[in-house]
Amino acid sequence: MKPLFSSLSEIQRELAAGTTSCRQLVEYYLDNIDQRNAELNVFLEVWADEARQQAAAVDEKLALGTAGRLAGMVIGLKDVLAYQGHSLQSSSRILDGFKSLFTGTAVQRLLDEDAIFIGRQNCDEFAMGGSNENSAFGPARNAQDPSRVPGGSSGASAVAVQADMCLASIGSDTGGSVRQPAAFCGVVGLKPTYSRISRYGLVAFASSFDQIGPITHSVEDAARLLEVMAGPDGMDSTASQQPVPAYSALLEPLPHYRIGYLKEAIDRPGLQPEVHDALEGTLGALRSQGHVVEAVDFPYLDEMIPTYYILTTAEASSNLSRFDGVKYGYRAPDATDLESLYKKTRAQGFGPEVQRRIMLGTFVLSASYYDAYYTKAQRVRRLIKEKTDELLRQYDFLVLPTTPTTAFKIGEKQDPVSMYLADIFTVQASLSGVPAISIPAGQDAEGLPIGLQILSGAFREAELLAFANELTTVTAAS
Repeated sequence: MKPLFSSLSEIQRELAAGTTSCRQLVEYYLDNIDQRNAELNVFLEVWADEARQQAAAVDEKLALGTAGRLAGMVIGLKDVLAYQGHSLQSSSRILDGFKSLFTGTAVQRLLDEDAIFIGRQNCDEFAMGGSNENSAFGPARNAQDPSRVPGGSSGASAVAVQADMCLASIGSDTGGSVRQPAAFCGVVGLKPTYSRISRYGLVAFASSFDQIGPITHSVEDAARLLEVMAGPDGMDSTASQQPVPAYSALLEPLPHYRIGYLKEAIDRPGLQPEVHDALEGTLGALRSQGHVVEAVDFPYLDEMIPTYYILTTAEASSNLSRFDGVKYGYRAPDATDLESLYKKTRAQGFGPEVQRRIMLGTFVLSASYYDAYYTKAQRVRRLIKEKTDELLRQYDFLVLPTTPTTAFKIGEKQDPVSMYLADIFTVQASLSGVPAISIPAGQDAEGLPIGLQILSGAFREAELLAFANELTTVTAAS
């Protein structure tokens, strides 16, 4: 469905003109949720009364001229972000009944600028998955075709924007979990540079990869949300100290860029022909505009998936050891002693995919295999990062598909390896820690959205967003 508003700028113009109000916006989005949430399984909780109260408060601020930068933006939160007094489950049974005791930094910064939160969104359990089929609450469904996945792990967050249930969603991206669902749902998804946004208040999956990112209709809104959420944070020692540019005011692109594209990606077997053609068409349009567009060699494409899954499962094994049924969340009712409490709680509370990844991670961290797998994967990660950084010194941007195919059917990928291979194009940015954005790039013959991905050098989000904003006009015309 075509959104009523495709950017905050449109909303704020109408708010200024008095033709709409925050309260009316909230009612509009609540109506859309009422109509489609049962079918699409997007929101696990809708904070209707609270959203109405927030809207009324923002309307008062608007009348007084004291409203924040995000006044009028109605946002959904992925179920991995801490918001004090609200349920936080990571779409897992093991966190049944848990409510967050604090608000995460990124969420608080959005609140401080008068964003209105409308609800908590479904996702793959502990953000582990590429289809939103691993949730303890059942799969979210693609609004374009409810028989298909929306991508994952931030699948429901992308559907919420796609189906006009909110203006934007805040998700998390570990190996493509914002970008891949954005591609499958025909919206914009941004993974910032690692450390650009504080991770305080984000449930940890793989701590050296995890990054919070926005899902929006427009690049401009992604820029606005990034400039609000980014910046140093005393609660996260890994958050960058670099100053935060006014990204939304820096969307004017340069006339010419040097653009590289991965030869191995465009010629890859298994790449859906329409995805290939969409990328070729965009590259041709960029050449005709006078940009330098060249093929580049990236010899590590086939090593990226195993490297990513060895390292992230190792980190997940460590991070998820805290969920044991002792202090909070689900506790096995049939436990007889401490050991059986641990075993039964974790066996009953975690879903099959999370268990699989914990076991894989525990295996690669074991004394006998640590050097063979974990240490070797860290070395390969460094090679991937060094090669990516080298290419991004030679070129302003790297362009490649976001996903090898458009959205697949729910239940279609039963083999975990085939599911993991769907991340082939998104994990490069995650392993390298560089920013990447997925923008809509047309549709296939069945009307399913195609995504185009752009990578830039670390902390060069301003240039990335300006180019992506320009490129959306090219892809929209193609």
